Amino acid sequence: MNDDLQEPGRPYDTVSFLSDYGTSDEFVGLVKAVIRDLAPHVSVIDLTHDIAPFDVRAGSLALARSIPYLPTGIVLAVVDPGVGTSRRAIAIEVAGGSGVIIGPDNGLLAPAVALAGGAERAVVLDDTQWHLDAPGATFAGRDVFAPVVAHLCNGVPLERLGTPIDAALLLPGMVPVPRDEDGGLACEVTWVDRYGNCQLNVGPDDVAAWGDRIRVTIGGIPRSAPVVATFADAGGGIALVVDSYGMLALCVDRQSAALDLGIGEGTAVHLSALEGNEGTSTPVTLSPRS
Repeated sequence: MNDDLQEPGRPYDTVSFLSDYGTSDEFVGLVKAVIRDLAPHVSVIDLTHDIAPFDVRAGSLALARSIPYLPTGIVLAVVDPGVGTSRRAIAIEVAGGSGVIIGPDNGLLAPAVALAGGAERAVVLDDTQWHLDAPGATFAGRDVFAPVVAHLCNGVPLERLGTPIDAALLLPGMVPVPRDEDGGLACEVTWVDRYGNCQLNVGPDDVAAWGDRIRVTIGGIPRSAPVVATFADAGGGIALVVDSYGMLALCVDRQSAALDLGIGEGTAVHLSALEGNEGTSTPVTLSPRS
């Protein structure tokens, strides 16, 4: 490692790391090893490395869900199907310099940057003196992002790491938004968690006027679902729970709503108000479990 590139001062001591690397290969370990070697005072928090390969949107949503809870420091996010191409590697300063978000400029970072208050300064990481010598162009996590993270943690100013760019020109995210349709809301499943709960891109305020039971239509099949505060309140059928991020999620108590309903990320869902006695007359129908 290049010791003469180290500078005094350690403004950051925490790195929060998200990727699609998985844990069956050594990729995550090598990124963390480079950071540790160059900046041994730094702690690395693994947010997740199980983003589906190449799924930039899923990575951006996971990062956006996480960003309000992350400590001051560096956020490193790598879901980078364009690695080695003309896509830019970037570092974005947020929150008055209390944080820097680093990763590829492919839409992955944009929602998290917005939730952190917006970009204040941004640079393209094109000054190779802060990179490792790379045997190939396909592992920017190890050869570009990790050493840049470490040098920032060691006090290297952001502006020395590359060419400044207009933060307004960063690629936008791909976060879906619901839309008014057929007297209700056309939305979609944005995330299926480990338990099979299916988060929608709709919050409780969006449906508050419809009462405590809502018509949920998936694949043309309408169902009546209560809006509940806990999974146990769902009873024996499908429900809409206000999840830990404040969004509505389809759930079934102690079962997987994703399996029972045969749905997944990206599935279209239509929400609308129930009419008359529909809430008591419409049965909840679950698909057979395999």
